[in-house]
Amino acid sequence: MALLLRFVLLCGVADFTRSLSITTPEQMIEKAKGETAYLPCKFTLGPEDQGPLDIEWLLSPADNQKVDQVIILYSGDKIYDDYYQDLKGRVHFTSTDLKSGDASINVTNLQLSDIGTYQCKVKKAPGVGNKKIQLTVLVKPSGIRCYIDGSEEIGSDFKLKCEPKEGSLPLRYEWQKLSNSQKLPTSWLPEMTSPVISVKNATTEYSGTYSCTVKNRVGSDQCLLRLDVVPPSNRAGTIAGAVIGTLLALVLIGLIIFCCHKKRREEKYEKEVHHDIREDVPPPKSRTSTARSYLGSNHSSLGSMSPSNMEGYSKTQYNQVPSEDFERDPQSVTLPTAKVAAPNLSRMGAVPVMIPAQSKDGSIV
Repeated sequence: MALLLRFVLLCGVADFTRSLSITTPEQMIEKAKGETAYLPCKFTLGPEDQGPLDIEWLLSPADNQKVDQVIILYSGDKIYDDYYQDLKGRVHFTSTDLKSGDASINVTNLQLSDIGTYQCKVKKAPGVGNKKIQLTVLVKPSGIRCYIDGSEEIGSDFKLKCEPKEGSLPLRYEWQKLSNSQKLPTSWLPEMTSPVISVKNATTEYSGTYSCTVKNRVGSDQCLLRLDVVPPSNRAGTIAGAVIGTLLALVLIGLIIFCCHKKRREEKYEKEVHHDIREDVPPPKSRTSTARSYLGSNHSSLGSMSPSNMEGYSKTQYNQVPSEDFERDPQSVTLPTAKVAAPNLSRMGAVPVMIPAQSKDGSIV
């Protein structure tokens, strides 16, 4: 009898403690980056649950080095959503009346850092319940680039490539031909679900427009590629043209350098010549003007001489005329014998004199 009573009491306590229950099952949710994730958490209360209602959401990051973080809390009829800086402003309760039994939340503008395990805890004494939800954030394929690696010539080998800029693995690829004959070469079929198609011994039948679609679990993206297989080009002529063009460019560069160098030399020479010419030195006189000036000065001096110094002058002045001013043979020079009357100096009290002349042999007459 005592054992039966004890069993009944244990069952009553179990039912009492399980009065609050969360009806949402544990699950895994996958969403794309930038989207909004809805994390459900619905619960029911029993008549025994009379305490204050407390709701708490925690995040266990994928990085195990980080501890659990409280991201949002409801307690004392107030909401606190500024616990976790990385989710501040991006996590909200979906219901305006949490006492109705809905503690679900929305996480907006999902980022890769939001990946982790989210735990919903509901407490209304004496009842307590919790559930976990695994959230995975994936990146949609985007920025798909299609291009040809190689020469698009008949008989050549090249590759068709399809590369997404970003996208979470695993990725699936699908190639299709959109123009001309939509039938694909048999050799291509094994590679129609790969990012690269290897083309061997190309023919004009391969020409056309192709599409490449990249998919993963949260989205897809596509790119187009135009393939034109053409006859081989004249490579010898192309190479010869490139060589000739290069040589002409080198010759032109050489001419420019030569002209610049020549101009610099001329400018340097002009500067040196200008530096050597002194502006304060008058130009040299001609020999004829020098001789005339010399003779004129002698005549002026003779007119002012007196008989007392005539003898000394006749011996020295005529002999001082430089021979270099007269580039003639001294024997061929003939001075006519003439008597020059002295000016009338009686009024000035001077004695008139006769100016001697010079004969052929240089003696004074």
